[in-house]
Amino acid sequence: MTADYCTLASSYVEELRARSSEIDAQRSVPQDLAERLAQDGFYRLCTPKALGGVAAPPKTLAQVCEILANGNGSVAWCVFIGATSQYMFPAASPQLIQELLVDPSLITSGVFAYSGHARSDAATNSWRVSGRWDWGSGCHNADWISGGVLLQDDNGEPILNSGGHPAEARAFFRPKELTIHDNWHTSGLKGSGSSSFTAEDVILADYRIARVDDLSTSEHVNTPLYRFPRFGYLALPIGAIALGMAQDALSEALAVAKSKTPTGSRRTLASRPAFHTEIALADTSLRAAHLTFYNDIDHAWSEAQDQTGSLSTRQKLRTSTAHAVTTSAQVIDRMYTVVGGTSIYEESALQRHFRDVHVASQHMMVSEPVMELAGRVITGVEDNAPGL
Repeated sequence: MTADYCTLASSYVEELRARSSEIDAQRSVPQDLAERLAQDGFYRLCTPKALGGVAAPPKTLAQVCEILANGNGSVAWCVFIGATSQYMFPAASPQLIQELLVDPSLITSGVFAYSGHARSDAATNSWRVSGRWDWGSGCHNADWISGGVLLQDDNGEPILNSGGHPAEARAFFRPKELTIHDNWHTSGLKGSGSSSFTAEDVILADYRIARVDDLSTSEHVNTPLYRFPRFGYLALPIGAIALGMAQDALSEALAVAKSKTPTGSRRTLASRPAFHTEIALADTSLRAAHLTFYNDIDHAWSEAQDQTGSLSTRQKLRTSTAHAVTTSAQVIDRMYTVVGGTSIYEESALQRHFRDVHVASQHMMVSEPVMELAGRVITGVEDNAPGL
C-alpha cells in the first residue's frame, strides 16, 4: 500500500513544480488538480476502510505529504487537511455517512478548532450554527467543509460531555451554507487557499453534527489508526511537508551551484569549499531530523497495534515533528542564502520553499508551546499533558 501511494504521489511532482506559479497566482489549488488528487484516493488516506477509505498507516500519510511537497508545499498542505478532516467520519451519523460517501472522489476540508457554537432547537431536531474558522485550507475546492463547534442547549447554555466539560462536535457544511472570505493574502503557502469561513445562524439538521464523544464509541475506531496519538497524527504531516520542501531546496541549491559562476569568480559555486561545508551540514541536519521523525512514527504505530499511545510516545512524536519543521526551515534558509541572488526570483523553487516553510512553521501544532509542554513532561512537572 505504501509503495503504491508513494509512487502515485511521485507521479505528480514534476507537474506540481511546473504549475507552482499558477497555483500561487490563483491562491488555491486548481480544481482540475484537486479533483484528480481526490480520484486517486489521497483525500481518503485517513478514512476507515469500512467507510470507503484507505486507512493508510500514519507513515504513509507522512510520506505522501513529503513527496508532494517536493513539488509544491501548498498542494501537499491541502491533501494533508483534506485527508485529516475525514478523521471524524466514524462519529458521523449513518445518514451523513451516506451523503459523504455517495462520491468516492469527495473533496473535503475542515478546521478542527472549536471556533463556533451550535445551539439546539429540540422542536425541529436541528442546530443553529454560528462561528468563524481561520486557516480553512482547501475550502475553495471542497464538496463538504467541517468546523469545530461547542454544543449549547435550547437556552444557549453549554451542553456538557461525559467528563463534565463543554461538549465538542464537528458541524458539516455544504460550501453554499458558508461565507468564504477572500482574506488569504500571505507571503507563503499562497496556493493552499486557506481562507477564513463563517457561518451565521446556519440551520443544520441533527444528523449533520458529529459529536467528539461518539468517536470513542464508534465500531470503526477499535483499530491502530485510532489508538495512534490523535494530536501527533494530526500534526505529523506538517513535519513531513517541511522535510519535503527542504529536500527539494537542497536539490535546487546543488543544481544552481553546479551551473552558477558568481560575479568576480572563475569557479562555479559548487567548486567552492565554503559551499561544500554548507551543503554537508545541511544534508546531515536534514537526514538526522528525517530519521528521528520517522523512527518516532514507527514506534508510535507499533505501540498502537495493542494500546493507546503512551505519554512518552506522544511527547516524542510531537517534538520530532516540531523539530523536523525547525530543522527544515534552517536548511531552506541556508540554501536560499548560499546560492545568492538567484534565489530571489519567482521562478526559483528556493524562494517559494523559503516563503512556504515560514508560514507552515507558524501553525499552532508545531509552535513553541509544544516544546514547552514536552519539556514539562520530560522534567516530570507534567504527568498527563492531554494537549500532546
